[in-house]
Amino acid sequence: MANKPKIKGAEALLLSLIAEGTDTIFGYPGGQVIPIYDHLYHFTDRINHILTRHEQGAVHAAQGYARATGKVGVCLVTSGPGATNLVTGIADAMLDSTPLVCITGQVPCSLLGTDAFQEADTISMTMPISKWNYQVTQASEIPSAIARAFYIARSGRPGPVVIDISKNAQVEEFDFSYKPCIYLRSYKPHPELDLTLIDQAVQMINAADKPLLLVGQGVKLANAESKLLEFAEAAGVPMASTLMGISAVPNNHPLFVGNLGMHGNLAANEMTQRSDLIIAVGMRFSDRVTGDVKNYAPNAKIIHIDVDAAELNKNIKVDLPIHADAADALEAMKRGISYKDRSKWMAVAAENNKKEYEDVVLPSTDPQGEYISMYDVISTLAEVEKGNAVIVTDVGQNQMFSARYSKFNQTRSFITSGGLGTMGFGLPAAMGAKLGVPDREVVAIMGDGGFQMTMQELGTIMQNHIGLKMIVLNNTYLGMVRQWQQLFFGKRYSFTQLENPDFPSIAAAYGIANRRVERLSDLKAAIQELADAPGAYFLEVDVLPEENVFPMVPAGASLSDTICKE
Repeated sequence: MANKPKIKGAEALLLSLIAEGTDTIFGYPGGQVIPIYDHLYHFTDRINHILTRHEQGAVHAAQGYARATGKVGVCLVTSGPGATNLVTGIADAMLDSTPLVCITGQVPCSLLGTDAFQEADTISMTMPISKWNYQVTQASEIPSAIARAFYIARSGRPGPVVIDISKNAQVEEFDFSYKPCIYLRSYKPHPELDLTLIDQAVQMINAADKPLLLVGQGVKLANAESKLLEFAEAAGVPMASTLMGISAVPNNHPLFVGNLGMHGNLAANEMTQRSDLIIAVGMRFSDRVTGDVKNYAPNAKIIHIDVDAAELNKNIKVDLPIHADAADALEAMKRGISYKDRSKWMAVAAENNKKEYEDVVLPSTDPQGEYISMYDVISTLAEVEKGNAVIVTDVGQNQMFSARYSKFNQTRSFITSGGLGTMGFGLPAAMGAKLGVPDREVVAIMGDGGFQMTMQELGTIMQNHIGLKMIVLNNTYLGMVRQWQQLFFGKRYSFTQLENPDFPSIAAAYGIANRRVERLSDLKAAIQELADAPGAYFLEVDVLPEENVFPMVPAGASLSDTICKE
């Protein structure tokens, strides 16, 4: 039998990615990855490479793809500026637990440390913002590096991994074989369930009169949505969602009481403060959820379930920390749970929903229809899409209005930048999401500021015929910063007003169907037109310039100090 021919490192990389189930790569070529792109030329029937218009677009698109599909997102860029342009997305993915494998080119190992053209110390730069990183300097290292990268990225608490490959490793030949990674010494991503702690949790839940279940993104990452609902229904416990947990619970579920935190619903925040037991699952008690930690949930004992032991007792001291996979813990707790009628406790939600409607929603609408509020846009979109669309937002007021008023029937339907709050995330992430779930309607909702940070990705949408729907809420301001300037800085609007171009004309230049709406009477028809469009569609809506998103918990204040109006 003839010996198997040796292959180059660049080809080995592509074969390794295929072995891990990769079907889509987002990337941008450059000098130190030309050998990889040369081999990719022959792999187009097996790997769909999406040429973005900027490396930041590539990493955000990989994030959107990963968040919509649950698979590992992959991006490929060159050394130096190619790698540094990934940094924002890598940091974003780290904070939001998004599984990514980011592959960067590097100068030949003989030139490392010489300040060669487009050399940058990618490993040092990305070490604090990645779950793991590794520099490949020999072709023979590629299969094992990629195997470990995928295993680390997708297991335990997911996150971004960076593989930096020197150019010489891409052209060297070696005997290729691939073996997936299923174990790494001292890395135990799936913790063993402690049934003693589960029994304690069950006793605490059965004894509670006012329990509240806080649903974080960890529920989605563990594919534990059905187990969550089964547990909540068995116990009769109301559920509230973090920003990243949105869509894990359908909005119309009778036990769902809304979203938590700075711009959350009155019901969810008020019930947090009145609760006698918090059960937090797959969330990290971010400052945007807790407000002032000294006055957080003052009457409650707290059970915290998380796959990442580092999150337990990090921000909030809890009564029962449980290091566990969300699905394992929820299933185990359900076995011993007793149902308790908590209709009086649920009445708190109804009471606060009524107050929120009267104090927040009604004042934001104009019965004469002379202006359009962001509430009008998001609620109309929710009505037209009937809760079936994937909503991808940018960051700012558009994000918070979308979180508050969108409706969701199924999980993995709300994608946003949570921990890092990255403006410019929305358009490329939505692009990646649409490529990941092409049979679902995907709508990008952006402000005029965030859209202009990555609007060059309209070119990617055009070139790849991506049927993405886009809505820009144009208030001619950096709206969230302006809101803070109005409420806390004496209305000194320092450099937050924008003079914008003609957005529909830009969309038209890319061959994308488009429309602008300025009157409320035209809004529903325009959104219906967007929903019915067979391909990409761009809608600009001129909204109130100085509209604020309420309720709001001021930074550092208690959840009890929510403000509902100016």
